[in-house]
Amino acid sequence: MTTVAVLADPPREGTVPRSLVERTPLSSGEIADLWAASLADVAVAVERSGGELLVNYRPNDLLPADARGDEPSETIVRAIVTAALDDADVRYEPQVGSTPSARVGNTITHLLESEGVDTAAVVPGTAAAMPRTEVDAAAMALRRHDVVLGPTPTGDVYYAGFAEPIDFEGTFEPPAVERVAKRSVAEGRSVGFVPMVPTLETVEGLCATVSSIRARRAADGWVPSATASYVEELGLRVIADSSRRRLDRDGKTDST
Repeated sequence: MTTVAVLADPPREGTVPRSLVERTPLSSGEIADLWAASLADVAVAVERSGGELLVNYRPNDLLPADARGDEPSETIVRAIVTAALDDADVRYEPQVGSTPSARVGNTITHLLESEGVDTAAVVPGTAAAMPRTEVDAAAMALRRHDVVLGPTPTGDVYYAGFAEPIDFEGTFEPPAVERVAKRSVAEGRSVGFVPMVPTLETVEGLCATVSSIRARRAADGWVPSATASYVEELGLRVIADSSRRRLDRDGKTDST
């Protein structure tokens, strides 16, 4: 069984990159609410898979100063996950480390070496479009490979699974999928891949997720329910001009 750590920042306005607000018709509060819906969907996907769910939240002292607020981040994250999973017994642990690479490395290394799990993986709470089947497919791939990566369209990773730890220093800096793969191969690890899934941390990922949800809705396919409901409530869709795709909300496009 693979222990899957969902990397969860509290969805507050201070954690939302300015680029998402400037390049979309959404406010920082609406993007934070979209991330909250995504966290709920990711927790559900992992809990319903064959893996073991661990919610690995970033504590207040590791957040940017304007994202800390008065309420502990654990309280916010717990409320979202508890509501999504109907009070299921879920394990929560704080992240440790000053950089994304350090936090992922500490989590994976602790699970593999200190807790003795067979395989361990991390997924971000913003990977709303990740279905349960991909979590299971990645776990199966970890039976054949030492490292399994799920790339995003922008070169990051939405899934990183390990049967053995690597030197994680700097590996989760962009482009993370390339950095992790190269480091793993250099250390003699075999690397496998699962299909690409976007996250909600970039404009490109937002557009890809919205388009995927709308397409699956039209075909009566699987959708991440909480995220899909909020996308529908906001009236989001993707339009394209001669150079790029843009997010549109009830006829109001972004101005960049």
